[in-house]
Amino acid sequence: MTSGWVEAMRAGDFARAWAINDRDLMQVAYPPKHSGPRHLQRIWRGEDLSGRHVMVRCYHGLGDTIQFLRFMRPLRDIARSVTLWCQAELLPLAAGAAGVDRAIPLHDGAPEIDFEVDIEIMEVPHAIRARMEQVGMAAPYVTLPPAPSFTAPAGRDLAVGLVWEVGDWDKRRVIPVALLGHLAMEGVTLCSLQRGARAEELDGIGARDISTPDIVALGHRLGQLDLLVCVDTMIAHLAGALGCEAWVLLHADCDWRWPRSGVRSLWYPSLRLFHQKSPGDWSNVIAELRDALRARLEAGQAIAAM
Repeated sequence: MTSGWVEAMRAGDFARAWAINDRDLMQVAYPPKHSGPRHLQRIWRGEDLSGRHVMVRCYHGLGDTIQFLRFMRPLRDIARSVTLWCQAELLPLAAGAAGVDRAIPLHDGAPEIDFEVDIEIMEVPHAIRARMEQVGMAAPYVTLPPAPSFTAPAGRDLAVGLVWEVGDWDKRRVIPVALLGHLAMEGVTLCSLQRGARAEELDGIGARDISTPDIVALGHRLGQLDLLVCVDTMIAHLAGALGCEAWVLLHADCDWRWPRSGVRSLWYPSLRLFHQKSPGDWSNVIAELRDALRARLEAGQAIAAM
């Protein structure tokens, strides 16, 4: 990704972003289609998708797939059919997404379906020349199937979910769990959605474990919490796509999909962004977050007293 494309995407100047994509598409010499390892294949090369049976491949992370599901409806408006070849974990969400005729599980072999053209899901907005109104989210675009019941925290406390790391692949998106203990205050119940959290970590911040590997169940749990506090990872996209309130903590060199400053995202209206001021320093972010949480509590108490 060039710096010009990143800045165009951050600014919402999508016409310029697609023009940069067009230039790059013409300059790269590609191997024969569908040759080589699956994750190294370049699929779409500028073909018109109108009236075609289109297969959309989801090669990137779960969060990327959730974010770009919003483009399946406008794609289906021009295509004859849309098949989503996606991560198995997301099939229950993908199968019900607007514009998707069918969803099948992604694997390392060849897809067992007929199609006329295939495209990676993150290239769809470029292919359809997505406009601001197709990027900006007017309403939740993910629908959850039923899931096993979940007992939300009882009482009048503000139920706050926590996710503090993405794993080993990007240590910039890891917050020392002890820092989150500063969010423990009267009127707040902390709930961990962090998969694999250790008992001593949860005890150290006084959090209840409500994590689950099932994404549908996870979505339902988000809907029963008052607020999610998380780093930039899949659950932020899930909360945003569902319209759930989430506060997302971003490291200093945040990803292209987030603005460099400011608290709002054009991708997800229900998200509030908290930016790291200095690389590696989360202390100011947590202090800002604590102040915002206290203000949220006071506002809720004032409303309750009316």
